[in-house]
Amino acid sequence: MQLETNPSSKNASLSYDLDQWQKGYRSLKQEYDYVINEIEGQIPSELEGTLFRNGPGLLDINGQQIHHPFDGDGMISAITFQNGQAHYRNRFVRTQAFLEEQQVGKILYRGVFGTQKPGGWLANFMDLRLKNIANTQVIYWGGKLLALWEAAEPYRLDPATLETIGLDYLDGILEPGEAFGAHPIVDPACQFDQGAPCLVNFSIKPKGLSTTITLYELDPTGKLLRKQMRSVPGFAFIHDFALTPNYCIFFQNPVDFNPIPFVMGLRGAGQCLEFKGDRPTQALIIPRQGSAPIRTIPIQAGFVFHHANAFEQDGDLFVDSICYDALPSIEPDEDYRQVKFAELAPGQLWRFQFNLQSNSVTRQLIESRCCEFPSLHPDRTARPYRYAYIGAAHNPTGNAPLQAILKIDLTTGERQLWSAAPTGFVGEPVFVPRPNSLSEDDGWLLTLVFDAKRERSQIVILDAQNLAQPLARLHLKHHVPYGLHGTFTPECFIRI
Repeated sequence: MQLETNPSSKNASLSYDLDQWQKGYRSLKQEYDYVINEIEGQIPSELEGTLFRNGPGLLDINGQQIHHPFDGDGMISAITFQNGQAHYRNRFVRTQAFLEEQQVGKILYRGVFGTQKPGGWLANFMDLRLKNIANTQVIYWGGKLLALWEAAEPYRLDPATLETIGLDYLDGILEPGEAFGAHPIVDPACQFDQGAPCLVNFSIKPKGLSTTITLYELDPTGKLLRKQMRSVPGFAFIHDFALTPNYCIFFQNPVDFNPIPFVMGLRGAGQCLEFKGDRPTQALIIPRQGSAPIRTIPIQAGFVFHHANAFEQDGDLFVDSICYDALPSIEPDEDYRQVKFAELAPGQLWRFQFNLQSNSVTRQLIESRCCEFPSLHPDRTARPYRYAYIGAAHNPTGNAPLQAILKIDLTTGERQLWSAAPTGFVGEPVFVPRPNSLSEDDGWLLTLVFDAKRERSQIVILDAQNLAQPLARLHLKHHVPYGLHGTFTPECFIRI
């Protein structure tokens, strides 16, 4: 493990072995429930609550391989911290499609990102059904634990047992068939609600030559505070958004969609996207309140999956985003486990500064190292912030799997890097504030790390002020397939 003190130093040798990285892409078919008793170091006594994680747990159906990990069925992990101890539980989200496929032991639904039913194009011809895989994010809000996938309704789970309760329409906020995105943002002190927190989320629905963006704002009990629907020209493939006290910001990637190969059964819907690098990305700036028109500002951004944060300062609007040169794709005859990292440009963290008076934008590279899955102190969401935490490559240059956690001081430029290389592969870091803390970086970073040498996963707890060495490593009895997103709540739903 390393603490980087000179981030400009370069190591040209690979920090990973592709065969070892591939081991993290195996299904975990067993559901566990146990106290974690293999611990290096010590769990902080003040760390109390539950870390929920979501991601594709099944990467095959009875040996039939999923073509893209984003098509895998969602599996929730719950790690409870209490009295210096920890407990692990995982359960699959028992969607209707999951139950049907498990009963017959084969793929019955096409996946958005390229998974096809057995039988060639004819078996997939004109089958336009979307499988709600509930595999992207999981949140506890309004007394409900919700598994999210951006193209469908949430699934509600029991927060103690993780048993699936069923589709949840948020007490009538959603109609059947309406989506609720996988990247909700909590405004910690909404100015429209006397400083109370609120949950902001969106859905995307293409309609002919335009796309409808629906915005939802919910109070802490889950009651709808505000809802608005906005139409934007063209096709919008948007996974995430950014939030400030006054605005929701979307980056409309320059992507076209040709549905014919999907309808004909030749490709998944995601494989029918075509990135148009000769067109700019469009920043869509939508007021959270009132009926003022959308501001549309063209920017040079390439392709964006995730934003780190956004804020307003001195009349300008700032958005920090992970940018790629183009949309990564996996062709029908390709194996996602055979990624040629060296041939792909890395995702990098950029800052966009919008002048709303002149409708102009400037951009600045914050972090050139390959990075993804940004995180920050939850109280700094939508506000000026000093520290960003992010999954990163071990080496400072080139594209590679995420093997490190990087802390960026946006004020001084200082970096700290904790690396699990060569046999460790990290997931998204989740920042948990220390109770009654006063400084922005006083807390812990929680991340799942796949240890390819032992073929098991571990929960790593880092001191967010000093990433030199983990405070604790909690070794699980098994691996957890590479996941997507997670959240922490200070509530414990079981007793250890």
